[in-house]
Amino acid sequence: MEKNNVVSVQMKEWANPTPAGLVAFAVACYCFFALLSGKVGVSALPLMGCWLIGGFTIQLVVAIVDLKSGNIAGGNVFCFFSGFFMLTGGLEMFLKYKGVMSEAPLDATIDGFAWLVLAIILILWTPAFFKKFGLLTVVILLTDAALPIIALTDLGMLPKAVASPIAAWILLGAGSVAIYLASALVVNGTFGKKVYPM
Repeated sequence: MEKNNVVSVQMKEWANPTPAGLVAFAVACYCFFALLSGKVGVSALPLMGCWLIGGFTIQLVVAIVDLKSGNIAGGNVFCFFSGFFMLTGGLEMFLKYKGVMSEAPLDATIDGFAWLVLAIILILWTPAFFKKFGLLTVVILLTDAALPIIALTDLGMLPKAVASPIAAWILLGAGSVAIYLASALVVNGTFGKKVYPM
């Protein structure tokens, strides 16, 4: 007896979305560099908020695809980065700008407590990125260095004038490594060979 004429369709695996997530991360790092180093002022907060919310969309998609493919470390990091660094950070930029413009500044100490949790989590999760040491591990290590500085500054435990520029330059480094890594993943993956060294 003849079986139903069913055409078997082979499902293609999704491509690695990590490069897009790294680009969003790099944009956030560069924006925070500009803010923390004093290259931009309070008037840039609403625009920075827009860029961070855009990054939220990208990183959420990356997190979902990474988690679906079994990438527990990368998927979870992109998931909490998308929610806390991108969406919450972006929305806060609008609130902080409104607070400054209305001469009723918000108490940013609460940010210090939130950043402290995120810094501790990322540091505790960092060994998962040592399994395959590479440029992503460097990005994580640089971020590990910057987040406690930001948290302790917001908590008033470090002087802003000294600590913020240090965090700014570390984030610029993390963003720059993320840009290179994203480029290497896309170009090397497209050609199926090492074009950019990793």
